[in-house]
Amino acid sequence: MGRRELREQIFKMLFRVEFHGLDEMPEQEKLFFEDEENAAREKEEEYILKKYGDIVSRLEAIDGMINEKTQSWETGRMGKVDLTLLRLAVYEIKYDEEIPTGVAINEAVELAKKFGQENSASFVNGVLAKFA
Repeated sequence: MGRRELREQIFKMLFRVEFHGLDEMPEQEKLFFEDEENAAREKEEEYILKKYGDIVSRLEAIDGMINEKTQSWETGRMGKVDLTLLRLAVYEIKYDEEIPTGVAINEAVELAKKFGQENSASFVNGVLAKFA
């Protein structure tokens, strides 16, 4: 599985946080990988879960950074897909030294085109540009 596919899997797992309490997430993780569409080799599964866990442990800080940049458009008002993509990209920009900022932004925009609404890609790009 390539980096783009791994990022997409992390996005899908992180998206579940919007619908389930953190106490439910261990069961959601298990169900996630049982789905044939999300099947991953052991190393890939470990990578996905580690990065997902790192993001979840920093959600409050990440959301704070997003809210600072989008002063009149707080995270509570954002679409769940857009918010999840912003969380993933902000994590990569601020905490993951292996991912260049431009790559994090580009990949988030591509995922927004695939999973978001009509204006998601431009919204995500606009917010993330403030982090560059």
